[in-house]
Amino acid sequence: MEGENKVKESKFKSICVFCGSSQGRKSSYQEAAIELGNELVANNIDLVYGGGSVGLMGLVSQAVHDGGRHVLGVIPKTLMPREITGETVGEVRAVADMHQRKAEMARQSDAFIALPGGYGTLEELLEVITWAQLGIHDKPVGLLNVDGYYNTLLCFIDKAVEEGFISPKERHIIISAPTAKELVVKLEEYIPRHEGVATKQSWETDQLIGYSSTNSNDMQSLTN
Repeated sequence: MEGENKVKESKFKSICVFCGSSQGRKSSYQEAAIELGNELVANNIDLVYGGGSVGLMGLVSQAVHDGGRHVLGVIPKTLMPREITGETVGEVRAVADMHQRKAEMARQSDAFIALPGGYGTLEELLEVITWAQLGIHDKPVGLLNVDGYYNTLLCFIDKAVEEGFISPKERHIIISAPTAKELVVKLEEYIPRHEGVATKQSWETDQLIGYSSTNSNDMQSLTN
C-alpha cells in the first residue's frame, strides 16, 4: 500500500509546454491540455509556459497549479496587460521581448512538449528542434499529437528526410504520441542519436564570450 501512494519520480524537474492561446474547435484539444497538466502533476513535474490564462495555455497551467506543482509563466512586458493574455497563475517572469522569452523558457526546462497551436507554437517548436540539431541542447522535444493534429507536419518532416534536407538521425529529435501519458514515457526514454553541429560546451563558451564582450562594450560606452 505504501508503494502505491508514492509519487512517481521523474528525471525532469520541469517541462516547457508550447500551445495555442486559443482553445481550438475540438473539445479533445482542451481535454488533452488538462490531461497533460494532470500528467505533469502525477509525475511531480513543474510547468514552464508562455504565461497568461487564455486558450490551451490557460487550461494546462491551471491544471498544474491546481495539482500543487510550480508554474512559471514567462511573458514579454508588452503582452502582460490582462485584456491581452488574462491572469497568469503561479510565478510570472517578465522579459523584454519574444527572443528573451524563448531563451528563458528553454533555460528553465528539462524537456519540451507542444500541444496543438498556431504560428507561435510552431515557431517555438521548430526553434528548439533546430537548437537540438545544432547541439545547443540535448533535451527531448515532444509533440502531443491530439487526433492527428500534427500528422501533416510529421509527413512534411519525413519528406524532408526523404529529399536529403534532414538526416534520419535528426528526424529522431522529434518524439510524438497521441496521449500525454505515452508522450511523457517516451520523453523519459529519449536518447539523442544525432551529432550536433557544434558541442553544447562550445555553444555555452561562445555565449559567455559574447556576453562578456557585450558587457565590456556597454561599460566603455558609459565611460566615454
